Amino acid sequence: MTPNTRLLVDADACPVREEILRVAARLGLEVIFVSNGSRPIRPPQQAMVRIVIVTDGADKADDWIAEEARPTDVCLTADIPLAKRCLDKTAFCLNFKGHPWTQNNIGSALAGRAVSQHLRELGMGGGPPPMAGADKSRFLNALDAMAHAALRVARAGG
Repeated sequence: MTPNTRLLVDADACPVREEILRVAARLGLEVIFVSNGSRPIRPPQQAMVRIVIVTDGADKADDWIAEEARPTDVCLTADIPLAKRCLDKTAFCLNFKGHPWTQNNIGSALAGRAVSQHLRELGMGGGPPPMAGADKSRFLNALDAMAHAALRVARAGG
Protein backbone atom coordinates (compact mmCIF):
# COMPACT_ATOMS: atom_id res chain seq x y z
CA MET A 1 0.00 0.00 0.00
CA THR A 2 1.30 3.46 -0.90
CA PRO A 3 1.71 5.75 2.12
CA ASN A 4 -0.44 8.86 2.12
CA THR A 5 1.02 12.32 2.31
CA ARG A 6 0.13 14.05 5.56
CA LEU A 7 0.73 17.55 6.85
CA LEU A 8 2.08 17.31 10.41
CA VAL A 9 1.67 20.69 12.08
CA ASP A 10 3.44 21.96 15.20
CA ALA A 11 0.23 23.72 16.13
CA ASP A 12 0.87 25.64 19.34
CA ALA A 13 2.46 28.65 17.64
CA CYS A 14 1.16 28.15 14.10
CA PRO A 15 0.10 31.44 12.45
CA VAL A 16 -0.90 29.85 9.11
CA ARG A 17 -3.65 27.36 9.99
CA GLU A 18 -6.07 28.70 7.37
CA GLU A 19 -3.44 28.46 4.63
CA ILE A 20 -2.63 24.87 5.64
CA LEU A 21 -6.30 23.90 5.54
CA ARG A 22 -6.74 25.54 2.14
CA VAL A 23 -3.87 23.57 0.54
CA ALA A 24 -4.94 20.34 2.26
CA ALA A 25 -8.53 20.64 1.06
CA ARG A 26 -7.46 21.33 -2.52
CA LEU A 27 -5.04 18.38 -2.62
CA GLY A 28 -7.04 15.96 -0.45
CA LEU A 29 -4.34 15.69 2.24
CA GLU A 30 -4.72 14.62 5.84
CA VAL A 31 -3.75 17.33 8.35
CA ILE A 32 -2.68 16.53 11.89
CA PHE A 33 -2.42 19.52 14.23
CA VAL A 34 -0.28 18.50 17.21
CA SER A 35 -0.51 20.56 20.40
CA ASN A 36 0.44 20.32 24.04
CA GLY A 37 -2.87 22.01 24.84
CA SER A 38 -1.32 25.31 25.94
CA ARG A 39 -3.43 27.19 23.37
CA PRO A 40 -6.95 26.25 22.37
CA ILE A 41 -7.35 24.98 18.84
CA ARG A 42 -10.78 25.31 17.32
CA PRO A 43 -11.56 22.07 15.48
CA PRO A 44 -11.89 22.84 11.77
CA GLN A 45 -15.03 21.72 9.98
CA GLN A 46 -13.11 19.79 7.38
CA ALA A 47 -12.74 16.11 6.66
CA MET A 48 -9.28 14.59 7.05
CA VAL A 49 -8.23 16.97 9.84
CA ARG A 50 -7.23 15.67 13.26
CA ILE A 51 -6.10 17.40 16.40
CA VAL A 52 -3.70 15.50 18.64
CA ILE A 53 -3.27 16.86 22.16
CA VAL A 54 -0.17 15.38 23.77
CA THR A 55 0.56 15.24 27.47
CA ASP A 56 1.72 18.52 28.88
CA GLY A 57 5.46 18.97 28.93
CA ALA A 58 8.34 20.51 27.07
CA ASP A 59 8.84 19.11 23.59
CA LYS A 60 6.09 16.46 23.83
CA ALA A 61 4.38 17.74 20.67
CA ASP A 62 7.77 17.82 18.95
CA ASP A 63 8.44 14.24 20.06
CA TRP A 64 5.09 13.08 18.66
CA ILE A 65 5.71 14.75 15.30
CA ALA A 66 9.29 13.48 15.03
CA GLU A 67 8.23 9.92 15.85
CA GLU A 68 5.35 10.01 13.34
CA ALA A 69 7.22 11.67 10.46
CA ARG A 70 7.82 9.60 7.36
CA PRO A 71 9.28 10.35 3.91
CA THR A 72 5.90 11.20 2.38
CA ASP A 73 4.95 13.73 5.08
CA VAL A 74 5.35 17.49 5.18
CA CYS A 75 6.25 18.74 8.67
CA LEU A 76 5.32 22.35 9.36
CA THR A 77 7.17 24.03 12.20
CA ALA A 78 9.14 27.07 13.29
CA ASP A 79 11.16 24.86 15.65
CA ILE A 80 14.58 24.27 14.08
CA PRO A 81 15.56 21.23 16.21
CA LEU A 82 12.21 19.60 15.35
CA ALA A 83 12.83 20.33 11.67
CA LYS A 84 16.20 18.58 11.97
CA ARG A 85 14.58 15.52 13.54
CA CYS A 86 11.99 15.36 10.75
CA LEU A 87 14.64 15.78 8.06
CA ASP A 88 16.61 12.94 9.64
CA LYS A 89 13.58 10.75 8.88
CA THR A 90 13.62 12.11 5.30
CA ALA A 91 10.33 13.97 5.71
CA PHE A 92 9.77 17.27 3.94
CA CYS A 93 9.94 20.30 6.23
CA LEU A 94 8.78 23.90 5.94
CA ASN A 95 8.71 26.82 8.36
CA PHE A 96 5.68 29.06 8.79
CA LYS A 97 7.20 31.85 6.67
CA GLY A 98 7.57 29.57 3.65
CA HIS A 99 11.26 28.73 3.92
CA PRO A 100 12.01 25.04 3.36
CA TRP A 101 14.27 23.24 5.78
CA THR A 102 16.69 20.90 3.99
CA GLN A 103 19.74 18.86 4.89
CA ASN A 104 21.74 21.61 3.14
CA ASN A 105 20.51 24.49 5.34
CA ILE A 106 19.50 22.96 8.67
CA GLY A 107 23.05 22.96 10.09
CA SER A 108 23.51 26.69 9.59
CA ALA A 109 19.99 27.30 10.93
CA LEU A 110 20.84 25.38 14.11
CA ALA A 111 24.09 27.35 14.48
CA GLY A 112 22.26 30.65 13.98
CA ARG A 113 19.67 29.59 16.53
CA ALA A 114 22.41 28.90 19.09
CA VAL A 115 23.98 32.32 18.49
CA SER A 116 20.60 34.07 18.76
CA GLN A 117 19.79 32.21 21.95
CA HIS A 118 23.13 33.24 23.45
CA LEU A 119 22.56 36.89 22.49
CA ARG A 120 19.09 36.83 24.08
CA GLU A 121 20.60 35.40 27.28
CA LEU A 122 22.97 38.38 27.29
CA GLY A 123 20.03 40.75 26.82
CA MET A 124 21.01 41.57 23.25
CA GLY A 125 18.59 40.98 20.42
CA GLY A 126 14.97 40.09 20.23
CA GLY A 127 12.71 37.58 18.61
CA PRO A 128 11.88 37.16 14.97
CA PRO A 129 9.97 39.89 13.13
CA PRO A 130 6.18 39.53 13.10
CA MET A 131 4.42 37.64 10.34
CA ALA A 132 3.65 39.81 7.29
CA GLY A 133 1.24 39.30 4.41
CA ALA A 134 4.13 38.47 2.11
CA ASP A 135 5.19 35.72 4.53
CA LYS A 136 1.74 34.09 4.34
CA SER A 137 1.76 34.30 0.56
CA ARG A 138 5.25 32.78 0.38
CA PHE A 139 4.15 30.05 2.81
CA LEU A 140 1.09 29.20 0.73
CA ASN A 141 3.14 28.89 -2.47
CA ALA A 142 5.93 26.93 -0.78
CA LEU A 143 3.50 24.54 0.92
CA ASP A 144 1.73 23.90 -2.37
CA ALA A 145 5.04 23.07 -4.09
CA MET A 146 6.29 20.94 -1.20
CA ALA A 147 3.00 19.05 -0.90
CA HIS A 148 3.15 18.22 -4.61
CA ALA A 149 6.74 16.96 -4.17
CA ALA A 150 5.65 14.79 -1.23
CA LEU A 151 2.74 13.43 -3.28
CA ARG A 152 5.19 12.44 -6.03
CA VAL A 153 7.28 10.55 -3.46
CA ALA A 154 4.13 8.83 -2.17
CA ARG A 155 3.06 7.82 -5.69
CA ALA A 156 6.54 6.41 -6.30
CA GLY A 157 6.09 4.13 -3.30
CA GLY A 158 7.38 6.29 -0.46
